[in-house]
Amino acid sequence: MIRPTGGLLMSVYPSVHPAAMLGQRPGESGNCLNLFNGPSVISGGMRTEVPEGGKRVLAFVALSSGVVERRRAAGALWPDGDEVRAAGSLRSALWRLKCAGIDLVQADKVALRLRPGTTVDVDQLVTWSDRVMTGVPTAADLRISRWHIDFLELLPGWYEDWVIFERERLRQRLLHALEALARLLVDHDRIAEAIEVAMIAISAEPLRESAQRVLIEAHLAEGNMVEANRAFYAFRALALRELGVEPGNGLRSLIDQRKGRLARGYQHALTRRH
Repeated sequence: MIRPTGGLLMSVYPSVHPAAMLGQRPGESGNCLNLFNGPSVISGGMRTEVPEGGKRVLAFVALSSGVVERRRAAGALWPDGDEVRAAGSLRSALWRLKCAGIDLVQADKVALRLRPGTTVDVDQLVTWSDRVMTGVPTAADLRISRWHIDFLELLPGWYEDWVIFERERLRQRLLHALEALARLLVDHDRIAEAIEVAMIAISAEPLRESAQRVLIEAHLAEGNMVEANRAFYAFRALALRELGVEPGNGLRSLIDQRKGRLARGYQHALTRRH
């Protein structure tokens, strides 16, 4: 099942880090900040939970490209109090992080900065998706053996506006990247893996027509017209039931064109026999 909001579900595989699924190795050359199903910190292969009072500061700085004005951070994280109280709350949160041995945020009177050398799993996902979507993946980028899309939910249970925006932005980027990955796998004649990736995208958003199209294209690339037909009509039934609309003409024409080619080929074969 998926949430009505379209968000990705929390994983039942909490020991698998997103960076590991993307062929990265967090925590060996410095600290890794994990915002998916987090926040938590991985250092030297060990996972450290972030104290409650410091979680939002750490996440806000990381999602602000690693540097943010101190006043802006305080105002966004403690919007209900006055400026003086918000500044005090920020100082308290930074102190809690240091007491927990998490020294990832460098603070001065003007700005907060993520300590140089800190790896953020969100950045790793964005970098991976950039390579896949631009068609220049590494061999490791095409590996899917440990993909669990329901693991990749940004800061689950957080509902501040700045989190919701980033969560949806990353969800859309991931879905586009999975579609691109499936097409790349088809190009590499790895059809079974392409079908699996397409189905992962569909499991996150069953009504996403572009993901359904990738699945159908993969079935057709393998010559499985029956499977392609089954996928189309299953999606059609879902779209009619949930939205009251038919699939787009482009998706239907994909099936119809292949049926037409098969029919012409069959007719040509019969003509040659006679």
